[in-house]
Amino acid sequence: QVQLVESGGGLVQPGGSLRLSCAASGFTLDVYAIGWFRQAPGKEREGVACISSNNGSTLYHDSVVGRFTISRDNAKNTVVLQMSGLKPEDTALYYCAAELALQCNTWSPGEYGYWGQGTQVTVSS
Repeated sequence: QVQLVESGGGLVQPGGSLRLSCAASGFTLDVYAIGWFRQAPGKEREGVACISSNNGSTLYHDSVVGRFTISRDNAKNTVVLQMSGLKPEDTALYYCAAELALQCNTWSPGEYGYWGQGTQVTVSS
């Protein structure tokens, strides 16, 4: 069964950190660009970070540059999103998604073929 499973979400105070993991089963991630997306209530899903499959190059949404870091461990078939300096506006359901591509080509959710079920991140005091 092909699936992506996210973990690591939770409640954190502003300025805090969380580490989200995306684990794949049923397929290998090494030929996929992997993106992290988020969706807050009443808002569209937006891409926040992406890592390529071929050379590990990364792409970030402007709002998270310098605060979020995406990395991949192909041996473990996982991708990690390390988040620091969290803000209340980072509150959302976070998803990982896989695009069969060498590079991070797009933020368009429709181009990503596999999705996880999401993990909730809440930033609040």
